[in-house]
Amino acid sequence: MKKSIFKYFIMVGLAFTTASCDRSFDEINLDDSKIYEPEVSGFLAPVQYNMASVGYLRANDFTFDIMQVSLDFPNEGNTLSRYNITENTGAGFWNNSYKWTKQVYDMKKAAVESNDKNYEAIALILNAWIYSNLTDTYGDVPFSEASRLDEGISQPKFDQQKNIYIQLLDDLKKANSLFVTTKPLTGTDLFYNAGNDTNGISNWKKFGNSLSLRLLTRILKRNGEINVHERIQEIINNPSTYPIFLSNAESTKLNITGAAPLMPPIARPQDFTTGRAASEFFVETLKANNDPRMSMFFSQAKNIAPPQANIGYKGAPSGYAYGTVFNYQPSNMNQNLAKGPLNILILPYAEVQFILSELAFKGIISGNAQTFYENGVKATIEQWGSAMPANYFANPNVAYNGTLERIMLQKYVALFFVDQQQWFEKRRTGYPVLPNNGGLLNNGIMPSRLMYPPNPRVLNTTNYQAAVQQMGGDNINIKMWWNQ
Repeated sequence: MKKSIFKYFIMVGLAFTTASCDRSFDEINLDDSKIYEPEVSGFLAPVQYNMASVGYLRANDFTFDIMQVSLDFPNEGNTLSRYNITENTGAGFWNNSYKWTKQVYDMKKAAVESNDKNYEAIALILNAWIYSNLTDTYGDVPFSEASRLDEGISQPKFDQQKNIYIQLLDDLKKANSLFVTTKPLTGTDLFYNAGNDTNGISNWKKFGNSLSLRLLTRILKRNGEINVHERIQEIINNPSTYPIFLSNAESTKLNITGAAPLMPPIARPQDFTTGRAASEFFVETLKANNDPRMSMFFSQAKNIAPPQANIGYKGAPSGYAYGTVFNYQPSNMNQNLAKGPLNILILPYAEVQFILSELAFKGIISGNAQTFYENGVKATIEQWGSAMPANYFANPNVAYNGTLERIMLQKYVALFFVDQQQWFEKRRTGYPVLPNNGGLLNNGIMPSRLMYPPNPRVLNTTNYQAAVQQMGGDNINIKMWWNQ
């Protein structure tokens, strides 16, 4: 059984918790948030390590199952890969996200008080990263009044998603204007080493603008209600003012060395593969591509009958019909994906290229959709240390064919292990088209959101009920604002 390294405990008074985990960067960083006048530099590294780990574990424990990357196997029960969603499905994600948004809140406050523009800008970007994932998971969430227990707000209101997005996009634009690219940070930076290299500050700026493109693309349906196209074009048409990622080297990622304190989020690699199989859909997608990373991602399937010979890469169908009998042991995920050294991907360059491909395809920006698409496919392979095969695009299964479906299928591959982004994009576009293999619950409908976890319902009841009323319910089929 897959295991999360986080254990959660309720903290009375807020719908937030503290997390105890085997892997914590706190132990090597003074928790400056506990002293009267905190040093702003002490906030950054713990947020980076812990929230990157939360995203990695979210991909492993949730996205893989719901997006047919892997599944619990063998299992005839009502599993996540069958769309069995409970109120606890996202409880740990909610609790840890709010724990670390408080750290970001305190970081921004300390940056403003010390007049450190770079840390203020970074705090705005981190806040947008974390809150965008929260609202894209649940819809309306505590935002403007969150992290303000010190001000006497123990039961924060739930802000509407539209208002959250407007503020996050404005914050990212502000962050872009704040950076002083000639001044390094004064402390540890696990993403870009900006404490030792001012190029890292430039990459932070690119992270913020690339994140803006992610969020603006997510709300394309709301253009007109918000000036989405105009904001996109402002970024794309002014690269000197709004730089974005130009290579894999600039991707936002956390390098897990495998040496303390930068240890993998999963403490025991065997837990990564216990009771699991690779999903047929994901395996067959990569096989059709002749993807060079097959052995990097999967083990080979085996015949059950002696001598249990390898039969190549063959996954199990996600949500297979109850009573299905297998005459083979399916491929599993490769345990090396849980071992150091590894990179935890937060916002990869490949994702930005697929965003640009979609925007060019839809005529929102100028440029060649095929070129952006091919750049994205190439970057997807190379971001894992593999070499792009010669004549890769001669394969009709991977060649650009002028459809959004093809762009989104390859974007799905690129978002492997990027927190919940595959799920968000599936809900937004309908792609990739995932098969119903006979055992899906919820009438085979992909869940549109997660239910609110127990903490806010019990500890923030009045505001929870108001949020449920304004969203139209608290169930997995309620479509949130950007997807209506």
